[in-house]
Amino acid sequence: MNQPKISPAVLRLLVIFPNVISYILLIGVLIYIATNFSGLRAAEALNFWLILVAILGPMAVFTTYSIVKRIRAGVL
Repeated sequence: MNQPKISPAVLRLLVIFPNVISYILLIGVLIYIATNFSGLRAAEALNFWLILVAILGPMAVFTTYSIVKRIRAGVL
């Protein structure tokens, strides 16, 4: 029995959409830090948010790099 195949356009959309959402989340966290900087510093919660950005940023960049590499190779 033949399994139905996903079209390449839909597959790319399913891979790229979560990556775009991760950038939106990262930008949202940066805006949150910028608008609440003094409050976060007073509550001593600034370190947590900076660590979160330090983790999310490289993850988003690496994921983008991996997706671009696969698209150029013709795998995706």
